[in-house]
Amino acid sequence: MLQQQRLNSKGEKYVIGPTGAPLTLSDLPPSDTQRWVIRRKAEVVVAVSGGLLSLDEACERYGLTNEEFSGWQKSIESHGLAGLRTTRIQQYR
Repeated sequence: MLQQQRLNSKGEKYVIGPTGAPLTLSDLPPSDTQRWVIRRKAEVVVAVSGGLLSLDEACERYGLTNEEFSGWQKSIESHGLAGLRTTRIQQYR
């Protein structure tokens, strides 16, 4: 799921986000995010897989454990964005 790094007109690295729009570091959720909706989780996973952030940087920035991030990543790989729904988590396990 590794993506090719690209540069926008400002010279910033970006990847294509889960909505299909370019995603730069400044577009990522704030580091103090408390409410993790599907889109935000997916943006962090895409940023790591695309090389905008390392796994360690993402975990430190957002206060995540490696296991939590890996769970998000596996859910996307297995079930797409719907796998990130917390209300349906039992259906996707």
